[in-house]
Amino acid sequence: MKKTNIFNLLDESKKYIKGRTKYNPKIAVIIGSGLSNIKEKINNPDIIEYDKIPNFKKTTVEGHKGELVFGKLNSVEVVLLNGRFHYYEGYSMKDISYPVRLIKHIGVETLIITCAAGALNRKYEVGDIVAVNDHINFMFDNPLIGEYHKEFGERFPDLTDTYDKKLIQKAIKISKRNKIKMHKGTYFAVTGPSYETPAEVSAFSKLGGDVAGMSLVAESIAAKQMNMKVLALAYVSNKASGLSNEKLNHKDVLMLGKKAGIFMEKIIFNILKDV
Repeated sequence: MKKTNIFNLLDESKKYIKGRTKYNPKIAVIIGSGLSNIKEKINNPDIIEYDKIPNFKKTTVEGHKGELVFGKLNSVEVVLLNGRFHYYEGYSMKDISYPVRLIKHIGVETLIITCAAGALNRKYEVGDIVAVNDHINFMFDNPLIGEYHKEFGERFPDLTDTYDKKLIQKAIKISKRNKIKMHKGTYFAVTGPSYETPAEVSAFSKLGGDVAGMSLVAESIAAKQMNMKVLALAYVSNKASGLSNEKLNHKDVLMLGKKAGIFMEKIIFNILKDV
């Protein structure tokens, strides 16, 4: 059977990557804003810039360098996606989910997603880590809209257990052991790039959101359709509008990300052996 266009694109991307690395990881980590220091922990990395990979887009946001980093972390082969694509950059849901489709295509089975998020829950403090156990997609779009390819999985996937419960429990145990403050919470996905208004924050909180952010959901949905195990970790970079007197800006998010990155590194470093 002749492959459809998306698989031709994935094959081209895969061929290029396989020619640039000796690693065959089963685990991938998407690196969120300000968390790129995790890259420095990789031993003997093979680094492939996004703009060199056929059919890949370019990252345009500060804090998202745009490279695949293959190597070993805690003696486990991994690939880091150092930078992601966002809806607010003008990319489609298909563009955003393409890297997830590709890493599955090269053999990855478990995806760890990290990101920054604003606290909607008043109990959350800046610097806390949130293990996402559910999401609310308020982006009014979905990476599964459009032509269906049965090779990816179900047309109508059940998202009840999008975020792997066993991985969440492992992350919580690791956090307790390392005295890292972690919550389980619901991620409220918005388009951005503007931060939410106080009225929106109030509404989102009432709808069940614990943190709000501008990423994660498209990647999670695509991964779930392809039957990948997903662990999503968000660090609280700020209290959302109306919950603090502080003005919100991206540079603060990046700065706090470097601090939160230390906690993220410990969690990811320790969880790899248990995946």
